[in-house]
Amino acid sequence: MTPRDDASTATRKEQILDAAAELFALQGFYKTTTALVAKSVGVTQPYVFHFFRTKEELFLAVLDRGYRRLVHAFSAVESPPEELVHRMGGAFEALLVTHRNEILLVMQAYAIPEPAIREEVKAKFDEIHRMVGSRFAQAGIPNASGEAGMFIGTGLLIALSQILELPRLLPWCDPE
Repeated sequence: MTPRDDASTATRKEQILDAAAELFALQGFYKTTTALVAKSVGVTQPYVFHFFRTKEELFLAVLDRGYRRLVHAFSAVESPPEELVHRMGGAFEALLVTHRNEILLVMQAYAIPEPAIREEVKAKFDEIHRMVGSRFAQAGIPNASGEAGMFIGTGLLIALSQILELPRLLPWCDPE
């Protein structure tokens, strides 16, 4: 395989992940099929299975990509301690603009009862909590672990308001 073939294969895999993220976000885990993902990308279903053996594996790959984006965004925030929470929140909101489907999937995947997915989501949220809590502790924020939980809870509320298109769910939004 040539470097050009490798690049083309990597691009096609990213296209499959992008299509899967959109379809999972629009239709949910159960209604999205690998056949729909393949059709969306313009490839055959066996080609999707070349990269991902099952729909669950594809879903977990989409989640992992979104999770890595969150971790990178939160880790990359540079801020004075008194602005850290606000700037990390801004990084989250920026991801909702640039990678909406992936981020919303990460934020709502806990609702899928499949054991492998539930365990993966639990592990990823635990890691995000530890990372955010560590950043908060380093910034001298009191009760860093509790504040990290509140930060994640706020992210879940933001995601819910986005999914339902109900911005008034957010306490800082004007209800009018």
